[in-house]
Amino acid sequence: MGEPVALAALAIDAAIGWPAALYRRVGHPVGGFAAIIRACVERWNAPSRSAPARRIAGIATVLILIAVAGGAGWALTWLMIRSLGEWSWIGIALFAAPGLAQRSLFEHVRAVRDALGSGDLQAARSAVAMIVGRDVDALDEAGVSRAAIESLAESFCDGVAAPLFWLLMLGLPGIWIYKAINTADSLIGHREAPWREFGWAAARSDDLLNLIPARIAGLLICLTAGRGWRTMGRDARKHASPNAGWTEAAMAGALGLRLAGPVSYDGQTHAKPWIGDGRTGAGAGDLSRALTLYLRACALLWAIAGMAAWAR
Repeated sequence: MGEPVALAALAIDAAIGWPAALYRRVGHPVGGFAAIIRACVERWNAPSRSAPARRIAGIATVLILIAVAGGAGWALTWLMIRSLGEWSWIGIALFAAPGLAQRSLFEHVRAVRDALGSGDLQAARSAVAMIVGRDVDALDEAGVSRAAIESLAESFCDGVAAPLFWLLMLGLPGIWIYKAINTADSLIGHREAPWREFGWAAARSDDLLNLIPARIAGLLICLTAGRGWRTMGRDARKHASPNAGWTEAAMAGALGLRLAGPVSYDGQTHAKPWIGDGRTGAGAGDLSRALTLYLRACALLWAIAGMAAWAR
């Protein structure tokens, strides 16, 4: 039987996550990636630079992130092996766990569910604003619920399935390279100015790294629900992202809801297509069902991690 690094990392994240006290003292590891990205933006993404120059600078930014994240992951792995020997997998798992977001994602979405369940729509809006980028002030209960469910579905891939996949594939360097690229995509991987050229490499790299995990994550949601396959196959490509639509469509089919649709960002409404053909009137009960599916899908990832350890 191999070393259960991935299984241990999942267990550590589920048990303690990234404690608030630790966050207040030292921040989170992805904050280091964000600092590198901000420095590159300030140095290389000036409007006076030509579009080709900014695209090349964006590629350089991605390569720097890969080198830093991969190098740090490799160095920490080597250090754990040298210092802990046969118990090195415990140390590696401790360094891998912050790259997962099982617990924090569950807690953020549960906060939205609890606020809606108590009838406090304003608190629900405040809670969902912590996990989505859209305008929330005018959202009704259904809008808040759909936003939270969509974030849960998409983040199941970005925050759990994909980092676990790259941990299994490439070890500690793999999970931290993924987190670095995913952070870059969230900060600069946008189509609007001034990010379109500079963020191109980050967005395309994130698309590539999520290509397989997103489809696995969608399949796991459908498997735990026993339904949603048809909706996922039909509607996954309606999403602007080549990957996010797989988990959102799977969740929409599993819950019998319509997700996505028109949404407002910075006061402007964007006419996004609907995903799914069910109800639009989601509520706290649907959020509870979504969280249950999420927990079951996470349990399947635990089983996959355990089987990977046994196979080695």
